[in-house]
Amino acid sequence: MNQALAALRLGAVNSANRVSGHVVQRRAPLLSARTYATETRDPKKEKNPYSHTLKLPRTTFPLRADAARREKQFRERCTDTLYKWQLEHNHGPQYILHDGPPYANGDLHIGHFMNKVLKDIVNRYQVMQGKRVLFIPGFDGHGLPIEQKALATLKHRDHDLLDPMQIRKLARNFALKAIEKQTKEFREYAVMGDWANPYLTIDPAYEASQLEVFKTMVMRGYIYRQNKPVYWSPSSRTALAEAELEYNDEHVSTSVYVKMPLTSESATKIGAEGSVCALIWTTTPWTLPANSAIAVHPELEYVLIRITNDGNVCADGTQLLVGKTRLKSISDILPNGADIKVLGSFIGKELEGLTYNSTLRGKECQILLANYVTSDAGTGLVHSAPGHGKEDYEFGLTHGIDAYSPVDDYGRFTDDAGPELAGKEVLGEGTSAVIEMLKSTGQLLFQQKFTHSYPYDWRSKLPIIQRATPQWFANVENLKDGACESIKDVVMMPESGRRRLRAFVLGRNEWCISRQRVWGVPIPVFYNAKDGDMLLTEASIDHVIHVFRTQGGSDAWWNLPVEELLPPEIRRNGQTYIKGTDTMDVWFDSGSSWQFLKDKAGVEKDRQADVYLEGSDQHRGWFQSSLLTSNAVRGIAPYKALVTHGFTLDEHGRKMSKSIGNTLEPGLVINGGKDKKKEPAYGVDLLRLLVGSTDYTHDVSFGPTIFSGFSDTIRKIRGTMRFMLGNLDGFDAAMMVPYEKMQSIDRYILHELYHFKQNARAAFDSFEFFRAMQAVSNFTNTALSAFYFDISKDRLYACSTEDLQRRSTQSALFHILINYTMTLAPVTCHLAEEVWEFFEPTRKLHGKNTTSVFQESWDQTDALWNNPILAEDWMALRKIRALANKTIEAMRLEKKIGSSLEAELDIYLPLGSKLGQLLIKSEDDLRQVCVTSKVNVHEATGMLRSSEMFMEVDSVKALGSETTVRIVCRRSLLHKCPRCWNFHSTHEGSLCQRCSRVTAKI
Repeated sequence: MNQALAALRLGAVNSANRVSGHVVQRRAPLLSARTYATETRDPKKEKNPYSHTLKLPRTTFPLRADAARREKQFRERCTDTLYKWQLEHNHGPQYILHDGPPYANGDLHIGHFMNKVLKDIVNRYQVMQGKRVLFIPGFDGHGLPIEQKALATLKHRDHDLLDPMQIRKLARNFALKAIEKQTKEFREYAVMGDWANPYLTIDPAYEASQLEVFKTMVMRGYIYRQNKPVYWSPSSRTALAEAELEYNDEHVSTSVYVKMPLTSESATKIGAEGSVCALIWTTTPWTLPANSAIAVHPELEYVLIRITNDGNVCADGTQLLVGKTRLKSISDILPNGADIKVLGSFIGKELEGLTYNSTLRGKECQILLANYVTSDAGTGLVHSAPGHGKEDYEFGLTHGIDAYSPVDDYGRFTDDAGPELAGKEVLGEGTSAVIEMLKSTGQLLFQQKFTHSYPYDWRSKLPIIQRATPQWFANVENLKDGACESIKDVVMMPESGRRRLRAFVLGRNEWCISRQRVWGVPIPVFYNAKDGDMLLTEASIDHVIHVFRTQGGSDAWWNLPVEELLPPEIRRNGQTYIKGTDTMDVWFDSGSSWQFLKDKAGVEKDRQADVYLEGSDQHRGWFQSSLLTSNAVRGIAPYKALVTHGFTLDEHGRKMSKSIGNTLEPGLVINGGKDKKKEPAYGVDLLRLLVGSTDYTHDVSFGPTIFSGFSDTIRKIRGTMRFMLGNLDGFDAAMMVPYEKMQSIDRYILHELYHFKQNARAAFDSFEFFRAMQAVSNFTNTALSAFYFDISKDRLYACSTEDLQRRSTQSALFHILINYTMTLAPVTCHLAEEVWEFFEPTRKLHGKNTTSVFQESWDQTDALWNNPILAEDWMALRKIRALANKTIEAMRLEKKIGSSLEAELDIYLPLGSKLGQLLIKSEDDLRQVCVTSKVNVHEATGMLRSSEMFMEVDSVKALGSETTVRIVCRRSLLHKCPRCWNFHSTHEGSLCQRCSRVTAKI
């Protein structure tokens, strides 16, 4: 063999000092052995006459992936063809991974790739378990962002002049183009599914199915309409759900302390002489024109104070009513020299019913009791505007106060707020105008800017307000207990997702489902033109559903006259009706997809999806909306398992953002840029391996350095597969050795293979794909590269093709390659298919005739291979190998030997020990394990010493006991065989006995 082969045969070794009467150990890091490159030889440089007799690996499987080009050759058979095949040929139970529909409003990014590939890994693994996987991709096509982007394509046109159908046509065309583009990209990621028949929330059949869910919720009393505060986006001019908010921690607001003058009668009631003001504090001055009450806690202590300046009463002489515990904070905002004098004290309930003038409202209002008032902030007296806050609204309900809100859809004050405020934006000049008015009336005590977290519209990235408008709501209060109960048995990955989902569900009482746009599914309500009474019955909704199914979907709501949308019996009742103008929240659209899946795929009524898998933001979005609608209609969760992944980061740990410029387009990573040196084409499998190897329950980083590292990993995997393919060249069924006749080392590696496979199975079953890929890495590096391959080369290359030892090793490699490839297949699907193609001749010889790796069973191990007793013996031998490597390396460092094959080992230990008995019967195995020409086992007391010896001593824990072992390394007295390079020849240049036998038959 050549020098390269000799280098491959050197084991991973450490160094130690030369022995001279005693042993001094010096440990060094293990050196990795190269074990995965197929041998190549240059005939012009070849001088060894026996080279042609060696059985070196032979395969055309390339070490370099050339993935961007080669992967396309295997894509069709492992995606569309495979999807159809498994539905027809797999006979296991149906498995449903229900796709959360991505929003059809733009290009895909690396987060989309991660999401769909994680789903695909699940599906491919289940296909290889023999299940019939149902994966119907979805697309969410309604909603404001699509409407806005569609309108943005128009130039020099007033959008307000467009009629609803013009807007809807633009939005539909935009969504369909986005869906077409996204579909093409998802298919390029090798995501297997029914791409020819996806579900679209804009399909007429889907819209009708969605209204079926709505109808059931109406009939069961979960849907109602009410004028109450909702999150309102002035920038989008629509109500929003909590899931459509994001919080800006850098928002700047103005807080004010405002004096609200009590009526003279109320001042007298509390025994005050002169004017008295209730001091309130608010961070939303723009809500003061809607002030309807002041709330106090019934049990808190309040005081009447007067502010003095250097002992003199302030100019206006006003007395202030404040919470006693807030005196210190109020003192802090007063100018220097100002002081507070307490004039009287009251319990909150004594203040109930006092009246004051809400000057900006122009109305006399009351001080009322509320248990939610605290003494932690403000003044202890809370400004209440039921039209601008949910807590204030509930407070108003208990006291019969209307939800008054003088603010329009654009977030501007209406005429009801008065001429000084009308038309001004409440979050801009409207706030400034309110403060100026307070100053002019002497009511402003103090104002201050402060930075805090504030809700923003997650689409427009602009602040929202709370504003009372008539809206449609789903009553979560009556649903949430059942919803939380229904997820008790749902598998959560990670488990923390259960707590997070519960918190979001329990933290809300209602869900605003109406939106003020035209691109969506209408809420199918009619209003009596005479008195405004609502018509929303089972019959009226059923008729709208029928119209949607037969006349092109929700466009009919805008296209058809109201008479055709009404049931016949209503048309004849003599009343005139008008159509409602609200559309449904897109979370209601997508949250009803479990119903459409039932209709489209024909699954049974109460069938739950086996798994939903989305980003962690969906605990407050799709996971929750699906849970609520499914519980309202069926009383069950829509999923059996809920898997959540994190967000995507760049390689510096920063959130990917267009503003930062650190976003990644998957296509650029897969196909490369113009300059392939700067932007290499890595292919799909590299990105898939990155996703499959990373703990996706946390945020996942992507970037050039990370891609380069995974490129090395792919090359290592390919090299491992190449070694096995090369050594299985020509291996046929007649050569397969039954397990019971295999060599001990080969049976041991099958034991390791069995446990590797079981660990990988447990990881896939628990959705911890990254642990399966860790198992692949450990098995590759520890069991194969650094051990089994290293010590198998002598048998594979030098033995005859009929030799039982060689055939035993090939039999083991056959089983390893199949199971190794199967384990990787759900993640690196193209690579697995490529190996399968190169492996096809060998498989056919063994009765395998499948065209795709995914048509095979994922686990092809045998429980017979699980042999703990044999494994314990081999773990002991591997410890001896590690100790031997140290003394071999010490001798090499002293240049006493070159190759480890030049060495001969003498092992001294108590032969009566369990380890001693094992080593006596394993001398030939030890020679191969230590990659030396000879190993001799001796009784510990018989050790000889020599200045030419190199020795290592250690206490070896193995076989249930601890044994002192001395290993002596010396140069072999025999000669190197010119064929196999073992030092087994008795004469210089002559073949060893084995090689003589082998060559004699050639």
